Amino acid sequence: MDRCIPMKNKVIVLLILVTLLSACISVQVDGTVTPTPVGFVTATLAPTKVGYVPPTLTPSPAVTLTPTLAVTIPPNCTNNAVLLRDVTIQDGTVINAGETFTKTWEFINNGTCPWIGYSLKYAAGDQMNAPLSQPIPATLPKDKVLVSVDLTAPTANGAYTGYFTLNDPNGKDVPIGIEKTFWVKITVGSGSTTTTGSSSGSTPSTSGNLGGTCAYSPNAGYVNQVASLINAERAKAGLPALTINSLLTNAAQAHAADMACNSMISHTGSDGSSAYARVLASGYAPSYSEEIIYGGGGPQAAMMWWMNDQIHRDAILKARSTEMGVGYAYYANGSYGDYIVVVFGSP
Repeated sequence: MDRCIPMKNKVIVLLILVTLLSACISVQVDGTVTPTPVGFVTATLAPTKVGYVPPTLTPSPAVTLTPTLAVTIPPNCTNNAVLLRDVTIQDGTVINAGETFTKTWEFINNGTCPWIGYSLKYAAGDQMNAPLSQPIPATLPKDKVLVSVDLTAPTANGAYTGYFTLNDPNGKDVPIGIEKTFWVKITVGSGSTTTTGSSSGSTPSTSGNLGGTCAYSPNAGYVNQVASLINAERAKAGLPALTINSLLTNAAQAHAADMACNSMISHTGSDGSSAYARVLASGYAPSYSEEIIYGGGGPQAAMMWWMNDQIHRDAILKARSTEMGVGYAYYANGSYGDYIVVVFGSP
């Protein structure tokens, strides 16, 4: 029997097979057979490579670059500061013995020099564990800045005062108005015990003047210290020591009390008197007299200011002077706290 299929029939069978195959399956590159559901919408899937972040899923935020300005201290600029306020620890604040505390002042840079590399330095008085020097924040001209220092109260009762300065990178003092020092004043316990750096532990004196009366505190230790410092500077200059004259001392003490009770720093008294008139009123008959004053600091701070100011330096080192009197008054409610007067004279 002939089993061959006629050519015509072969063609028909082949066409049927091709049709069936094309209708039932789709061939993938990897050989996997995947049925195609009706309505399937294709999508591009994110690659799975490690570290790839699709930009449409996590857009990169815009980066704004802030330029860093290089600020330098220009030559011939001027230094000046204004003490605006005591931010913490007002004068006379009672602190527990041995307690640590932070004193903060607010200043304004009132000069033309930017304060870059400037520092706070301990100058005189009661150190209270203050560092000898520490940096202050950079401050542009006309900007304000908070300056702080960590301190520890002494363990003995008493009134304590520490003096500080602002200094430029070369170690020069920054003037604070007409002063060069600022301070912290605290009271430990009752404040009744006299200490080396205190304003006074003595019985307050009463001053009567046009501004009324006030109970200020003298300090004999401070008076003697001022006199010793003045004579030490004269010795360095090869000048003889000045002797203490009681009449000049009375004139100096009266004016120190007058300034304390009237919250002023002036050579003109509250009654309009001049320095020369006060010397005459004390009973001293001078062939020469001169007065220097200071407010807001103790003996060391006063000497630092006087010796760095030509007029005051000349008065201290004047060969014509042979005698002097020193007065000191502390008044907690006064604008400056400490008031020092020195009257020079020659009979």
